[in-house]
Amino acid sequence: MSGLLALLDDVAAIAKVAAASVDDIAAAAGKAGSKAAGIIIDDAAVTPKYVAGIPAARELPMIWRIALGSIRNKLVFLLPALMLLNYFFPIAITVLLLMGGAYLCFEGAEKVVHWVMPHQTDAAAAHEAKDPERLEEERVAGAIKTDFILSAEIMTISLAQIPEFPVWMEIIALAVVALAVTAVVYGAVALIVKMDDAGVYIAAHGRLAATRSFGRMLVKGMPVVMTALSIIGTFAMLWVGGSIITHSLHQLGWHLPYEAIESFAAGYSAPGSFLRWLIVAALDGVIGLVLGLLLIPVVEKLLKPLFGSKAH
Repeated sequence: MSGLLALLDDVAAIAKVAAASVDDIAAAAGKAGSKAAGIIIDDAAVTPKYVAGIPAARELPMIWRIALGSIRNKLVFLLPALMLLNYFFPIAITVLLLMGGAYLCFEGAEKVVHWVMPHQTDAAAAHEAKDPERLEEERVAGAIKTDFILSAEIMTISLAQIPEFPVWMEIIALAVVALAVTAVVYGAVALIVKMDDAGVYIAAHGRLAATRSFGRMLVKGMPVVMTALSIIGTFAMLWVGGSIITHSLHQLGWHLPYEAIESFAAGYSAPGSFLRWLIVAALDGVIGLVLGLLLIPVVEKLLKPLFGSKAH
Protein backbone atom coordinates (compact mmCIF):
# COMPACT_ATOMS: atom_id res chain seq x y z
CA MET A 1 0.00 0.00 0.00
CA SER A 2 2.81 2.39 0.90
CA GLY A 3 4.45 1.66 -2.46
CA LEU A 4 1.24 2.56 -4.27
CA LEU A 5 0.95 5.83 -2.33
CA ALA A 6 4.56 6.66 -3.14
CA LEU A 7 3.89 5.97 -6.81
CA LEU A 8 0.82 8.23 -6.72
CA ASP A 9 2.93 10.96 -5.09
CA ASP A 10 5.49 10.63 -7.88
CA VAL A 11 2.76 10.81 -10.52
CA ALA A 12 1.29 13.90 -8.85
CA ALA A 13 4.72 15.54 -8.74
CA ILE A 14 5.26 14.80 -12.43
CA ALA A 15 1.80 16.20 -13.21
CA LYS A 16 2.64 19.41 -11.33
CA VAL A 17 5.89 19.79 -13.26
CA ALA A 18 4.06 19.15 -16.53
CA ALA A 19 1.37 21.68 -15.62
CA ALA A 20 4.00 24.26 -14.72
CA SER A 21 5.75 23.57 -18.03
CA VAL A 22 2.48 24.07 -19.91
CA ASP A 23 1.95 27.38 -18.12
CA ASP A 24 5.51 28.46 -18.90
CA ILE A 25 5.11 27.50 -22.55
CA ALA A 26 1.78 29.31 -22.83
CA ALA A 27 3.21 32.44 -21.20
CA ALA A 28 6.29 32.38 -23.43
CA ALA A 29 4.20 31.82 -26.55
CA GLY A 30 1.87 34.68 -25.61
CA LYS A 31 4.74 37.10 -25.00
CA ALA A 32 6.55 36.04 -28.15
CA GLY A 33 3.44 36.35 -30.29
CA SER A 34 2.63 39.82 -28.94
CA LYS A 35 6.07 41.09 -29.95
CA ALA A 36 5.33 40.09 -33.54
CA ALA A 37 1.92 41.83 -33.55
CA GLY A 38 2.94 44.41 -36.13
CA ILE A 39 3.90 41.79 -38.69
CA ILE A 40 0.77 39.75 -37.88
CA ILE A 41 -1.37 42.81 -38.67
CA ASP A 42 0.51 43.31 -41.90
CA ASP A 43 0.13 39.65 -42.82
CA ALA A 44 -3.64 39.89 -42.34
CA ALA A 45 -3.73 43.14 -44.30
CA VAL A 46 -1.63 41.86 -47.22
CA THR A 47 -3.20 38.45 -47.84
CA PRO A 48 -6.72 39.51 -49.01
CA LYS A 49 -5.24 41.11 -52.14
CA TYR A 50 -4.36 37.63 -53.43
CA VAL A 51 -8.05 36.69 -53.77
CA ALA A 52 -9.04 39.97 -55.46
CA GLY A 53 -10.71 39.21 -58.80
CA ILE A 54 -11.09 35.50 -57.97
CA PRO A 55 -14.60 33.91 -58.22
CA ALA A 56 -16.33 33.99 -54.82
CA ALA A 57 -16.61 30.19 -54.70
CA ARG A 58 -12.81 29.86 -54.89
CA GLU A 59 -11.94 32.44 -52.20
CA LEU A 60 -12.12 30.19 -49.11
CA PRO A 61 -10.40 27.21 -50.82
CA MET A 62 -7.59 29.56 -51.83
CA ILE A 63 -7.24 30.91 -48.30
CA TRP A 64 -7.19 27.34 -46.95
CA ARG A 65 -4.40 26.40 -49.37
CA ILE A 66 -2.40 29.47 -48.41
CA ALA A 67 -2.92 28.72 -44.70
CA LEU A 68 -1.64 25.15 -45.17
CA GLY A 69 1.37 26.54 -47.02
CA SER A 70 1.94 28.95 -44.14
CA ILE A 71 1.88 26.12 -41.58
CA ARG A 72 4.35 24.18 -43.73
CA ASN A 73 6.61 27.24 -43.96
CA LYS A 74 6.62 27.69 -40.20
CA LEU A 75 6.79 24.11 -38.90
CA VAL A 76 8.67 22.21 -41.61
CA PHE A 77 11.22 24.79 -42.77
CA LEU A 78 11.54 27.72 -40.38
CA LEU A 79 11.21 26.11 -36.94
CA PRO A 80 13.98 23.48 -37.41
CA ALA A 81 16.27 25.96 -39.18
CA LEU A 82 15.87 28.63 -36.50
CA MET A 83 16.37 26.17 -33.64
CA LEU A 84 19.57 24.86 -35.22
CA LEU A 85 20.89 28.38 -35.80
CA ASN A 86 19.94 29.42 -32.27
CA TYR A 87 21.78 26.44 -30.80
CA PHE A 88 24.91 26.39 -32.97
CA PHE A 89 25.20 29.98 -34.24
CA PRO A 90 23.04 32.31 -32.10
CA ILE A 91 24.45 35.53 -33.58
CA ALA A 92 22.72 34.49 -36.82
CA ILE A 93 19.35 35.19 -35.17
CA THR A 94 20.30 38.85 -34.71
CA VAL A 95 21.59 39.03 -38.28
CA LEU A 96 18.34 37.51 -39.56
CA LEU A 97 16.39 40.04 -37.51
CA LEU A 98 18.37 42.86 -39.13
CA MET A 99 17.74 41.46 -42.61
CA GLY A 100 14.06 40.96 -41.89
CA GLY A 101 13.76 44.42 -40.35
CA ALA A 102 15.33 45.93 -43.46
CA TYR A 103 12.87 44.00 -45.63
CA LEU A 104 9.91 45.30 -43.62
CA CYS A 105 11.24 48.87 -43.93
CA PHE A 106 11.57 48.42 -47.70
CA GLU A 107 8.06 46.96 -48.00
CA GLY A 108 6.50 49.74 -45.94
CA ALA A 109 8.36 52.51 -47.75
CA GLU A 110 7.45 51.01 -51.13
CA LYS A 111 3.76 51.11 -50.17
CA VAL A 112 4.09 54.75 -49.10
CA VAL A 113 5.70 55.59 -52.44
CA HIS A 114 2.86 53.80 -54.26
CA TRP A 115 0.33 55.87 -52.31
CA VAL A 116 2.10 59.08 -53.28
CA MET A 117 2.73 58.01 -56.87
CA PRO A 118 0.15 55.31 -57.70
CA HIS A 119 0.70 53.22 -60.79
CA GLN A 120 -0.25 49.85 -62.17
CA THR A 121 2.60 47.38 -62.35
CA ASP A 122 3.32 45.20 -65.36
CA ALA A 123 2.66 42.16 -63.15
CA ALA A 124 -0.85 43.42 -62.30
CA ALA A 125 -1.64 44.00 -65.97
CA ALA A 126 -0.33 40.52 -66.83
CA HIS A 127 -2.54 38.92 -64.17
CA GLU A 128 -5.63 40.42 -65.76
CA ALA A 129 -5.03 38.51 -69.01
CA LYS A 130 -4.57 35.05 -67.46
CA ASP A 131 -7.20 32.32 -67.21
CA PRO A 132 -8.77 31.83 -63.74
CA GLU A 133 -7.10 28.48 -62.93
CA ARG A 134 -3.63 29.69 -63.82
CA LEU A 135 -4.25 32.98 -62.00
CA GLU A 136 -5.34 31.08 -58.87
CA GLU A 137 -2.26 28.85 -58.92
CA GLU A 138 0.06 31.83 -59.33
CA ARG A 139 -1.74 33.82 -56.64
CA VAL A 140 -1.49 30.92 -54.16
CA ALA A 141 2.21 30.39 -54.96
CA GLY A 142 2.89 34.13 -54.61
CA ALA A 143 1.00 34.34 -51.33
CA ILE A 144 2.92 31.40 -49.86
CA LYS A 145 6.24 32.98 -50.90
CA THR A 146 5.27 36.28 -49.28
CA ASP A 147 4.06 34.38 -46.22
CA PHE A 148 7.44 32.66 -45.94
CA ILE A 149 9.20 36.00 -45.51
CA LEU A 150 6.64 37.34 -43.03
CA SER A 151 6.58 34.00 -41.19
CA ALA A 152 10.37 34.02 -40.95
CA GLU A 153 10.18 37.42 -39.26
CA ILE A 154 7.38 36.33 -36.92
CA MET A 155 9.22 33.15 -35.94
CA THR A 156 12.58 34.91 -35.53
CA ILE A 157 11.12 37.67 -33.37
CA SER A 158 9.19 35.10 -31.35
CA LEU A 159 12.25 32.94 -30.78
CA ALA A 160 14.23 35.98 -29.62
CA GLN A 161 11.53 36.67 -26.99
CA ILE A 162 11.28 33.12 -25.59
CA PRO A 163 13.21 32.74 -22.30
CA GLU A 164 16.04 30.23 -22.04
CA PHE A 165 13.99 27.08 -21.57
CA PRO A 166 15.04 23.50 -22.27
CA VAL A 167 15.18 22.98 -26.03
CA TRP A 168 12.00 20.88 -26.14
CA MET A 169 10.03 23.65 -24.40
CA GLU A 170 11.36 26.27 -26.82
CA ILE A 171 10.33 24.07 -29.75
CA ILE A 172 6.81 23.61 -28.36
CA ALA A 173 6.45 27.33 -27.55
CA LEU A 174 7.55 28.29 -31.07
CA ALA A 175 5.21 25.71 -32.60
CA VAL A 176 2.33 27.11 -30.50
CA VAL A 177 3.13 30.61 -31.80
CA ALA A 178 3.25 29.29 -35.38
CA LEU A 179 -0.14 27.57 -35.17
CA ALA A 180 -1.82 30.39 -33.24
CA VAL A 181 -0.56 33.10 -35.58
CA THR A 182 -1.63 31.14 -38.65
CA ALA A 183 -5.10 30.56 -37.21
CA VAL A 184 -5.51 34.23 -36.27
CA VAL A 185 -4.20 35.61 -39.57
CA TYR A 186 -6.05 33.35 -41.96
CA GLY A 187 -9.19 33.20 -39.84
CA ALA A 188 -9.27 37.01 -39.99
CA VAL A 189 -8.54 36.95 -43.71
CA ALA A 190 -11.43 34.54 -44.33
CA LEU A 191 -13.80 36.78 -42.36
CA ILE A 192 -12.62 39.90 -44.18
CA VAL A 193 -12.90 38.33 -47.62
CA LYS A 194 -16.40 36.92 -47.07
CA MET A 195 -17.78 39.89 -45.15
CA ASP A 196 -19.12 41.59 -48.27
CA ASP A 197 -20.82 38.34 -49.37
CA ALA A 198 -22.41 38.11 -45.94
CA GLY A 199 -23.55 41.71 -46.30
CA VAL A 200 -25.15 41.02 -49.69
CA TYR A 201 -27.01 38.02 -48.25
CA ILE A 202 -28.23 39.94 -45.19
CA ALA A 203 -29.33 42.89 -47.34
CA ALA A 204 -31.31 40.60 -49.64
CA HIS A 205 -32.84 38.22 -47.08
CA GLY A 206 -33.08 40.21 -43.84
CA ARG A 207 -36.59 40.26 -42.37
CA LEU A 208 -36.26 43.65 -40.73
CA ALA A 209 -35.43 46.94 -42.42
CA ALA A 210 -32.66 47.50 -39.84
CA THR A 211 -31.13 44.10 -40.67
CA ARG A 212 -31.17 44.83 -44.41
CA SER A 213 -29.66 48.23 -43.73
CA PHE A 214 -26.89 46.58 -41.71
CA GLY A 215 -26.17 44.26 -44.64
CA ARG A 216 -25.86 47.19 -47.03
CA MET A 217 -23.59 48.93 -44.53
CA LEU A 218 -21.30 45.88 -44.47
CA VAL A 219 -21.04 45.90 -48.27
CA LYS A 220 -20.32 49.61 -48.43
CA GLY A 221 -17.97 49.52 -45.46
CA MET A 222 -15.65 46.73 -46.62
CA PRO A 223 -13.59 48.93 -48.99
CA VAL A 224 -13.05 51.30 -46.06
CA VAL A 225 -12.02 48.38 -43.83
CA MET A 226 -9.59 47.10 -46.46
CA THR A 227 -8.07 50.56 -46.89
CA ALA A 228 -7.75 50.95 -43.13
CA LEU A 229 -6.09 47.54 -42.84
CA SER A 230 -3.65 48.46 -45.59
CA ILE A 231 -2.73 51.72 -43.85
CA ILE A 232 -2.42 50.06 -40.43
CA GLY A 233 -0.35 47.25 -41.94
CA THR A 234 2.00 49.70 -43.64
CA PHE A 235 2.60 51.76 -40.52
CA ALA A 236 3.02 48.53 -38.55
CA MET A 237 5.69 47.37 -40.99
CA LEU A 238 7.62 50.64 -40.68
CA TRP A 239 7.31 50.69 -36.89
CA VAL A 240 8.26 47.04 -36.42
CA GLY A 241 11.02 47.21 -39.04
CA GLY A 242 12.56 50.32 -37.48
CA SER A 243 12.24 48.84 -33.99
CA ILE A 244 13.95 45.62 -35.07
CA ILE A 245 16.81 47.59 -36.63
CA THR A 246 17.44 49.83 -33.59
CA HIS A 247 17.16 46.98 -31.07
CA SER A 248 19.35 44.62 -33.13
CA LEU A 249 22.05 47.27 -33.61
CA HIS A 250 21.86 47.92 -29.86
CA GLN A 251 22.47 44.22 -29.18
CA LEU A 252 25.40 44.20 -31.62
CA GLY A 253 27.05 47.13 -29.83
CA TRP A 254 25.97 50.22 -31.77
CA HIS A 255 23.84 51.97 -29.18
CA LEU A 256 23.35 55.42 -30.73
CA PRO A 257 19.96 55.00 -32.49
CA TYR A 258 18.34 53.08 -29.62
CA GLU A 259 19.68 55.37 -26.89
CA ALA A 260 18.81 58.55 -28.85
CA ILE A 261 15.20 57.42 -29.22
CA GLU A 262 14.92 56.40 -25.57
CA SER A 263 16.51 59.66 -24.41
CA PHE A 264 14.16 61.77 -26.54
CA ALA A 265 11.09 59.82 -25.35
CA ALA A 266 12.21 60.13 -21.72
CA GLY A 267 12.30 63.93 -22.05
CA TYR A 268 8.62 64.14 -23.00
CA SER A 269 6.89 61.24 -21.25
CA ALA A 270 6.75 59.19 -18.06
CA PRO A 271 8.26 55.69 -17.93
CA GLY A 272 5.81 52.99 -18.97
CA SER A 273 3.21 55.47 -20.23
CA PHE A 274 1.28 55.17 -23.48
CA LEU A 275 2.84 58.45 -24.62
CA ARG A 276 6.30 56.94 -24.12
CA TRP A 277 5.34 53.96 -26.27
CA LEU A 278 3.79 56.25 -28.91
CA ILE A 279 6.88 58.45 -29.18
CA VAL A 280 9.22 55.46 -29.44
CA ALA A 281 6.97 53.76 -32.01
CA ALA A 282 6.73 56.97 -34.08
CA LEU A 283 10.51 57.47 -34.09
CA ASP A 284 11.07 53.80 -34.94
CA GLY A 285 8.61 54.29 -37.80
CA VAL A 286 10.51 57.34 -39.07
CA ILE A 287 13.75 55.37 -39.02
CA GLY A 288 11.98 52.53 -40.83
CA LEU A 289 10.65 54.89 -43.50
CA VAL A 290 14.01 56.59 -44.09
CA LEU A 291 15.84 53.26 -44.29
CA GLY A 292 13.15 51.84 -46.57
CA LEU A 293 13.37 54.80 -48.95
CA LEU A 294 17.14 54.34 -49.11
CA LEU A 295 16.69 50.64 -49.84
CA ILE A 296 14.19 51.08 -52.70
CA PRO A 297 16.79 52.04 -55.36
CA VAL A 298 19.13 49.32 -54.07
CA VAL A 299 16.44 46.66 -54.46
CA GLU A 300 15.06 47.99 -57.77
CA LYS A 301 18.36 48.69 -59.49
CA LEU A 302 20.62 46.02 -58.02
CA LEU A 303 18.91 43.11 -56.27
CA LYS A 304 15.96 42.54 -58.61
CA PRO A 305 18.07 42.52 -61.80
CA LEU A 306 20.65 40.36 -60.02
CA PHE A 307 18.06 37.71 -59.09
CA GLY A 308 16.04 38.06 -62.27
CA SER A 309 12.95 39.54 -60.56
CA LYS A 310 11.03 42.13 -62.51
CA ALA A 311 8.24 42.66 -60.04
CA HIS A 312 7.86 42.61 -56.31
